[in-house]
Amino acid sequence: MPAPSPAPSKAAASSAQKALLKLGLTRDIDLALHLPLRYEDETRITPLRNARDGSVVQIEATVVSSEVQLRPRRQLVVQVEDDTGSCELRFFSFYPSHQKTLAVGARLRIRGEIKGGFWGRQMMHPAFRTAGGELPAALTPVYPTVAGLPQPYLRRAIASALQRADLSDTLPPNAAPPVHQTFGAGGLQPLYSLQQALRFLHNPTPDVALATLEDHTHPAWQRLKAEELLAQQLSQYQSKRERARLRAPVLTMPAAVPGVLPLDAQFLAQLPFGLTRAQQRVCAEIAADMARPVPMHRLLQGDVGSGKTVVAALSAVTCIAAGWQCALMAPTEILAEQHFGKLVGWLEQILAPLGKKVAWLSGAQKKKQRSEMLALIASGEAALVVGTHAVIQEQVQFHHLALAVIDEQHRFGVAQRLALRQKLAHAGLEPHLLMMSATPIPRTLAMSYYADLDVSTIDELPPGRTPIVTKLIADSRRDEVIERIAAQVAAGRQVYWVCPLIEESEALDLSNATATHVDLSEALPGVMVGLLHSRMPTAEKKAVMELFTAGVMGVLVSTTVIEVGVDVPNASLMVIEHSERFGLSQLHQLRGRVGRGAAASACVLLYAVGDNGKLGETARDRLRAMAETNDGFEIARRDLEIRGPGEFLGARQSGAAMLRFADLAADIALLEWARECAPQMLDRFPQLAERHVARWLGGKAEYLKA
Repeated sequence: MPAPSPAPSKAAASSAQKALLKLGLTRDIDLALHLPLRYEDETRITPLRNARDGSVVQIEATVVSSEVQLRPRRQLVVQVEDDTGSCELRFFSFYPSHQKTLAVGARLRIRGEIKGGFWGRQMMHPAFRTAGGELPAALTPVYPTVAGLPQPYLRRAIASALQRADLSDTLPPNAAPPVHQTFGAGGLQPLYSLQQALRFLHNPTPDVALATLEDHTHPAWQRLKAEELLAQQLSQYQSKRERARLRAPVLTMPAAVPGVLPLDAQFLAQLPFGLTRAQQRVCAEIAADMARPVPMHRLLQGDVGSGKTVVAALSAVTCIAAGWQCALMAPTEILAEQHFGKLVGWLEQILAPLGKKVAWLSGAQKKKQRSEMLALIASGEAALVVGTHAVIQEQVQFHHLALAVIDEQHRFGVAQRLALRQKLAHAGLEPHLLMMSATPIPRTLAMSYYADLDVSTIDELPPGRTPIVTKLIADSRRDEVIERIAAQVAAGRQVYWVCPLIEESEALDLSNATATHVDLSEALPGVMVGLLHSRMPTAEKKAVMELFTAGVMGVLVSTTVIEVGVDVPNASLMVIEHSERFGLSQLHQLRGRVGRGAAASACVLLYAVGDNGKLGETARDRLRAMAETNDGFEIARRDLEIRGPGEFLGARQSGAAMLRFADLAADIALLEWARECAPQMLDRFPQLAERHVARWLGGKAEYLKA
């Protein structure tokens, strides 16, 4: 509340315009939907004698002294009085213009936190301006902003945009959301329209309960959240309907030939295990999708170790048997290599008689090997292509791609998924898309962000998986853990030790993988202790993994590069150092590296407490959840509660948060209303639906289609 500034200069206005663009505020409706973080009450003047210690108040007083003091540090000290008392103002940062406004005799309107002290009442760095003029009738909004965009400029821009923006109703008739109504002087108050809700939230009356604005339970907030959820649902349903109009190759097993086993039967016959009922069910769901001339857009979710890879392999077999190519893309080289090794082992025998091969693509390949692989892919001889991001590079030309499988799909961005889909520029067809995730999607996320996807769930683990015991152990007991490792290795078992950093960091006091490797090598004489991290050369990483997989190496010290895909049944102990620094789903993924064989397995979460001798609340919640359950679906639910939806979605929205106002945990009734309303609105009021999506999402709706 400093003195009103003159009209901004051209340079200041240009800077503010750039700042608006940085915030994504390009349209009038964007400004109208840029809501306050909090409010300041400038609607009343509090006499100094009535101001309670620790409260933020606005006073009107006269300057009786003003001087710059140099000790203990340079500061401007101003004494002010009203008819009921006095107060001292202190400024450690000030300009000549401030001194001019705060001159002796000036009558000021001052707002700040008042504190009592030995020398009397004080305000530190209060807002101030020359007194005069009527008091505001509404609370003063304080908006989220960036450098170069002062509050007064932003307030003027938003007030102007509210006058210009089209805020007419886009909800269909008789489709009022389940918004809580309030009782006022005249009884039950009517539901807010969008226009009423926005005008109120930008300029709320001083009698409103501030708590209802801060926790977004006020009916005006409820109206905005309902409209936002409806826009998201409309966008998802539109995306699903648009995809239903596209064409895709029909992938079915060819008619049986007498005396010859179909390719899928050959594949299943040479597996050393049978499929679980859950695997059989999801295989049938995927096969039914691929048999239709419409692109499949399916998410295959299942807990760590539930057998998603074999389901993907059977889907690839169906694609290959129908005469087409399949691509499988994984986020890391270790995971992609793991898939490649498994798939070659499973498919080589049945592909060889057909003259087909499995190709491998990675960024670290030698030029000659890469050229050979590109030729196999372009000719169609490579029926299955496995790799990292290298699969979607421009020089990779498929002969006829029909199925794209993306593992750990949340680790890929929108542009990367779209690039894989665009590899089938053949006869106007789209490839079928199967996305896999070992992080189960909680119900509310499936209903909202993934509403355009069909979801298949593997909800049982293969037989033989042993339960993993999870122990929380303070870092001070590290020596006991090393003794446990020695016992495991002596019994013929193998151990992972995961560290969060590769090198020393001045910002984080964490042990690094290199130092831990040295420490464990000294503490475990006679045991081969390996080191694995993402900055090692590919050949070196491969050699380390081969030694560990073969059982020659007893202990593997690693960063989170082993989070997904690594499968060593003889490994029975996982130690995660500084576990309080990891996310919940990441801890669950790491834990899933053990318990893959018949031996009893354990996961030790080593944690370090802060300077106060305690764990932070969020870290404590995460570690408690890990100790209490092995169920990935329960872990995912708790993770959503702790972190919110952002990290579940990965780069699905390319960094753009598609829900700014609604809270999936708190607003389930509004979400269910939006899910019910959206398809009816698209059928009966398509123009309203189009306007509604354009208003709320603008160009961001495109991100939901990947």
